[in-house]
Amino acid sequence: MDTWILGVKFPKTALYADAKSFVNCLYRNPGALFRLVFFPWSGGGSTFFFAKWGQEISDLVEVHSIRLAGRENRSEEPFPRDIYQIVDEVVHTLLPIIRGENFTFFGHSMGCYIAFLTELHLKEKYMLEPVHLFMSSSSAPHSRTRSRLSKDAQLTDEQIICGLRETGGIPKELIADKEFLTKHIPKVISDMRLIRDYIFDLPPKALLSCDLTCFIGSEDVITDAEAWKDVTSGSFDIHVLPGDHFYILEPSNEDFIKNYITKTLELSMWS
Repeated sequence: MDTWILGVKFPKTALYADAKSFVNCLYRNPGALFRLVFFPWSGGGSTFFFAKWGQEISDLVEVHSIRLAGRENRSEEPFPRDIYQIVDEVVHTLLPIIRGENFTFFGHSMGCYIAFLTELHLKEKYMLEPVHLFMSSSSAPHSRTRSRLSKDAQLTDEQIICGLRETGGIPKELIADKEFLTKHIPKVISDMRLIRDYIFDLPPKALLSCDLTCFIGSEDVITDAEAWKDVTSGSFDIHVLPGDHFYILEPSNEDFIKNYITKTLELSMWS
């Protein structure tokens, strides 16, 4: 039977991935005061970028990164059917990690929508809300300008690569790597379909009460990140950093975000 969470329909999912397969924590820090969970971008994995932060960020934080089906050590599993299947798995797997703990979510691009829906589910079903939400390079879920793949679209690999190049949907350094793209494109198409089929209509009042911060590149095609303020009654802030959709791969931007997250979490201890 399907479940309705804060007006959003979650189809019933019966099977779950093993926790160690689904959540990547490269650097355990059980004494940390905060659990920071990263949700990757379209086609992304858990080890390429975010999981490594566990060695570099404050000792106050233990870092976890979500690993989706069809990639890394889950490469033999079929790609998820829809975004609600992912959220169901994430909630089931994260509960033992975040329940009774201070936690926060960081999503980049597609990861923002998974993080947001995960939080809606956690709040409604378990009364859990993060200390803070960090959203990066993403339109608000209810935005009319959110880019979507047409259901009738039968795109060639070259058309997909061209689209990714124009929108900054893949790091520039990897566009010329044909071997990488051959392996990467099926994941991108699968993830694009997840976003295409995800529809969110903004309710008359905010669903969340936690604070929310958005980060966006100055040259990104995303133009309405500020609409994220509509989903929460908490404080809202937005930071524009130099770069495109993957501005976060620039070391100076990465350092800024790590420091910002650390300071934000430290301040939350006194609020």
